[in-house]
Amino acid sequence: MLRSLLKSKIHQIKVTDKNLNYEGSLTIDEDILKKADMIEGEMVQVVNITNGNRWETYLMKGKKGSGECILNGGTARLGEVGDKLIVLSFVFIDTTQARSFIAKKVFLDENNRIIKTNNALKTD
Repeated sequence: MLRSLLKSKIHQIKVTDKNLNYEGSLTIDEDILKKADMIEGEMVQVVNITNGNRWETYLMKGKKGSGECILNGGTARLGEVGDKLIVLSFVFIDTTQARSFIAKKVFLDENNRIIKTNNALKTD
């Protein structure tokens, strides 16, 4: 049997820009995506902890080291610059593996700089 488990979490990333006239997605600094083991095109669930909105979208790589988090397309209506988000990705995994699986978690400061990761993250 397969179970759906949290694979990766970016905690409290701040929205830095919005672009309503875009095809739609969520752009995040490539360095943050790498640390969270998330890739461009991956489906994610996004929770806006500022206003309570929740939605699914896909990821786009942002400029490395920029700290950017941009709401694109229709998602630009679900948050404002300065809002804090939680970005979640999930994996289907066999029950046996699921029992010992540890999700990767990335915690950010007010400027979207990584301040902490859990021990499950690989170092470069």
